[in-house]
Amino acid sequence: MSDTTTDNSTQTGDDQDLGAAGSQLSTAPVEDSPSPDLPSLGVIGWARWFWRQLTSMRVALLLLLLLSLAAIPGSLIPQTGINEAQVADFRERHDVLAPVYDKLGLFNVYSSVWFSAIYILLFVSLIGCIVPRTWQFVGQLRGRPPGAPRRLTRLPAHTTWRTSADPEEVREAALALLRKRRFRAHAVGDAVAAEKGYLRELGNLAFHLALIVMLIAFAWGQLFKSEGNKIVVEGDGFSNTLTQYDDFKSGNLFTNDDLEPFSFDVEEFTGTYERTGPNRGTPRTYETEVTYTEGADGEEKNALIKVNKPLEIGDAKVYLVSHGYAPVVTVRDGKGEIVYQDAVPLLPLDNNVTSNGVVKVLDGYRNPQGKKEQLGFQAFFVPTFGGSASGTMLSQFPALDYPVLALNAYHGDLKADSGIPQSVYQMDKTKMKEFKDADGELLKKLLTPGETMTLPGGAGSITFEKDIKEWAGFQVVQEPGGGWALGAALTAIGGLAASLFVQRRRVWVRAVRGDDGVTVVEMAGLGRSESAKVPEELGDLAGTLYERAPGVPDPEPDGTPEPDGTPPEDPGAPGASGTTTSTDTDSQAVPAEGAEQQ
Repeated sequence: MSDTTTDNSTQTGDDQDLGAAGSQLSTAPVEDSPSPDLPSLGVIGWARWFWRQLTSMRVALLLLLLLSLAAIPGSLIPQTGINEAQVADFRERHDVLAPVYDKLGLFNVYSSVWFSAIYILLFVSLIGCIVPRTWQFVGQLRGRPPGAPRRLTRLPAHTTWRTSADPEEVREAALALLRKRRFRAHAVGDAVAAEKGYLRELGNLAFHLALIVMLIAFAWGQLFKSEGNKIVVEGDGFSNTLTQYDDFKSGNLFTNDDLEPFSFDVEEFTGTYERTGPNRGTPRTYETEVTYTEGADGEEKNALIKVNKPLEIGDAKVYLVSHGYAPVVTVRDGKGEIVYQDAVPLLPLDNNVTSNGVVKVLDGYRNPQGKKEQLGFQAFFVPTFGGSASGTMLSQFPALDYPVLALNAYHGDLKADSGIPQSVYQMDKTKMKEFKDADGELLKKLLTPGETMTLPGGAGSITFEKDIKEWAGFQVVQEPGGGWALGAALTAIGGLAASLFVQRRRVWVRAVRGDDGVTVVEMAGLGRSESAKVPEELGDLAGTLYERAPGVPDPEPDGTPEPDGTPPEDPGAPGASGTTTSTDTDSQAVPAEGAEQQ
């Protein structure tokens, strides 16, 4: 084996040579070393300095962390855009904190100035650091791997042997081998240079580009989103117009024209529950059969909406989010004429669908004196009554096993014409009077299906009909950009995996004829990070190339074979003296990260 020596007089040149070989294994920007005699910065200088800091990767990561931290108050503190009732309740209970939160914008975090500032800075930072790195990476793809350093044995992983093959044959074999292993390879002088692992940097760029797309998709979705809720009783329908919703909220740039044109009718709601065991009362089936049409003249279609399986119409998704009962009641005046008959949706209070609500008779009723009045009934409903012995009006099971409706009655003015919006589930009693029973107490009664409560003084009656309908609560969501956000998230995961697990590395093969006429082959590898994959891969490549250019024995000092006639050791075999594979860092080998800074 011919040893490679190190000439101290050329050490500086060798280090520069290794630095050139290890450069551009990454598209990370190179920071200039500060000069001790720099002039003072002017306005332009400070602007450049600020821009460089803002577009650095570490600042982008810091802003991403700040954005995550800034989103925490939005999860812990009630938000105006999500639930105004909770915000109002928080203001009542916290007289000191509420004004502070108002000034800090904590009741509307995602629209606050400070959250928007972090969001925009992160957006600018990502673009500012990705664009130049992308162009640099494209330049590297269009270029060729750099030529071999002067002394390959100074690299972290290297091997060498002597062969009887011609240098040109060795280089041709090495070029074919490296290209077969999917290296980008070309011949440079007396060596072959090859590079592999571009997917690492491509994954890194894809990850950050995906973050930008996610930011855009998130902003787009927040600006143009809409979300509304509607309770629909069996047999009734819904049309996707603003006036049809029970409650509705949207983004700042949303307009009514953005609503998807569709309508649907609820045919039947089906719910089944566990009857026994520790999960008694837990829903087993929650589904609603609907008939829907798209557009004004669309064809009727049937669909089954289940929990977490929404009906998708264009950009809109119709989710099934709640369920309850709507007892059918009939109200008659003192003459027996029907003044109100309808299914009244009641809101559930617990998991067993104990429900309450009101029945409002606004028009068509006259009292026994012939004067126009309005009637109001406070309603309390249980699908499974525990019996009078239970002492409570709480449902024992969510199914309709023993339905009971509790009513108390009022008459007067419901203030429905005051111009102030009212909830259909609450009753304003300020101008209402109680109907009294024989004992002078508030008139109230428990009704089973088919029973009637008679109002005193010939004021009429209310009947709990045997037909008990069910209602389904729907949430209609339109959030554009959701598909882009999902695609960007998947791309980010794939890019991050590529940047973590793919190693970018270079391999050089030099074949030159020695002074004794025998070809000397040198192979070396260099990776961007310290990884065991480079020596292993280099050893595998060297073993394959050795089969095509087998080694020859090293000459003895006196030029004669050994006296005992023992055949020379195979220089290509593992542990042979003719081939060395080394990762010894004591020989001043320069790793990739160090080489980039040389």
